[in-house]
Amino acid sequence: MYTFSSKLKTFSFVLMIVGILGIGYGFLTAPKTVQDIEKILKEEEAHHEGGHEAAATHEATGAASHEAAAATHEETAKATEHSTSVEHEEAVAETTHDTIAKDTIEAAAVAEPAHAEHAENNAEAHAVEHAEHVEHVFHQLQNKPWAAVYVALIFFLLLTMGVLAFYGIQQVAQAGWSPVLFRVMQGITAYLPVISIIFFVFLLVSGFHLNHLFVWMKEGVTDPTSPNYDEIIAGKSGYLNFAFWISRAAIFLLGWNVYRYLSRKNCLAQDEANDDVFYKKNFKMSAAFLVFFIVSESIMAWDWIMSIDPHWFSTLFGWYVFASFFVSGITVIQLVTIYLKSKGYLENVNSSHIHDLSKFMFGISVFWTYLWFSQFMLIWYANIPEEVTYFKTRIELYNLPFFGAFFMNFVFPILLLINTDFKRIYWIVVMGGIVILAGHYIDFFNMIMPGTVGDRWFIGIPEVSALLFFFGLFIYVVFDALTKAPLVPKRNPFIEESKHFHY
Repeated sequence: MYTFSSKLKTFSFVLMIVGILGIGYGFLTAPKTVQDIEKILKEEEAHHEGGHEAAATHEATGAASHEAAAATHEETAKATEHSTSVEHEEAVAETTHDTIAKDTIEAAAVAEPAHAEHAENNAEAHAVEHAEHVEHVFHQLQNKPWAAVYVALIFFLLLTMGVLAFYGIQQVAQAGWSPVLFRVMQGITAYLPVISIIFFVFLLVSGFHLNHLFVWMKEGVTDPTSPNYDEIIAGKSGYLNFAFWISRAAIFLLGWNVYRYLSRKNCLAQDEANDDVFYKKNFKMSAAFLVFFIVSESIMAWDWIMSIDPHWFSTLFGWYVFASFFVSGITVIQLVTIYLKSKGYLENVNSSHIHDLSKFMFGISVFWTYLWFSQFMLIWYANIPEEVTYFKTRIELYNLPFFGAFFMNFVFPILLLINTDFKRIYWIVVMGGIVILAGHYIDFFNMIMPGTVGDRWFIGIPEVSALLFFFGLFIYVVFDALTKAPLVPKRNPFIEESKHFHY
């Protein structure tokens, strides 16, 4: 039986406390009024103008000598021209002065009201535009701590779902190599009920308009008489409405948790059984779960992530999200397994098991890259404005995290894990796993942040604190769950094959 060390437990509490404090700091420092935004924008404008003034001063200094020389030459030419032209100008001026004066007075009388009206209209338009910009920035900065929590929350939720999906696949495939890892997978999925509750509450809070993460929830977007009316969102209102949206979320979360609970229950009952009845139940139930999962996973990706940008859609998006959290889940299985091995547990897990998990980390990383490139290349090449805007925003405003995720999730795993021997070396696998998890967190960051905070993004205290909190909660729940049952399932039909697995 595994024993949850006091040091690790204390570490998890420290992470949670630091995370809560940082999240609280993010909400406390978020702007509370429009006046706060006015101050922020004025400071940014002053800083911007200061940079321009420095550049202008440098340019003016360089041009000073040229202007002085040109002025001397120009004055000499003017003095010569003045003496020859003054007599002619006096004669012409006397005859045309009266006519010009009369025309000028009449033109001014006509132009003055039109100019005043034009200036007034421009001032009003500028004021309206400024007010809309201030409100937009206000919502973005208020969204920032909410979005930071949401990215970390959905990352850990789906990461746990990746583990559950991998576990279900092993059951249906009747894999002979993996049963010694089943209790590790079950321990990790113990996090699912806890984080599902937190996530569902977060969705409810969003539906009650305590944040502005989902623009399709904004009041009046489906009302043609409202200034907030959006024709595209109104066309999707049969699907994107809060009642239907939250009902789908409840069904998905409940279905996933029911499978997780019953599967673990049957697995534990199989240890004490005299036949394989509970194993067969798990097989049938896992097959049904995978059908439910692949449908619910795609819809979940549309509901919880793609609807943040409701004008955009991609038919590859569900698969793309799946690849991201699936490889993250496999990576977590690997890291937890290596940790337990380092503490003297899982004596039946050998280097071949580590090697196979590393192969999945490598293979699904390549699969994710294929989907990343396919989605990007097809939309970018087609150059349809409604679709290409999604990537244009991310390339221009999120250049470093957008392309950084590609290198972290593809180039780095390729270099580390393509070698067969490297797949068995713990420190290399751990280093690769940490980079993969960080890269896929950034991948979810890229999916969510542009539609919620725009160009106001920054990985700062709220973002890091949210990660620390959910990571600390993950450590506490998972390793506490590992203490509840033996780490090796005794009566699994393939347990002996798994113990003696060698590749």
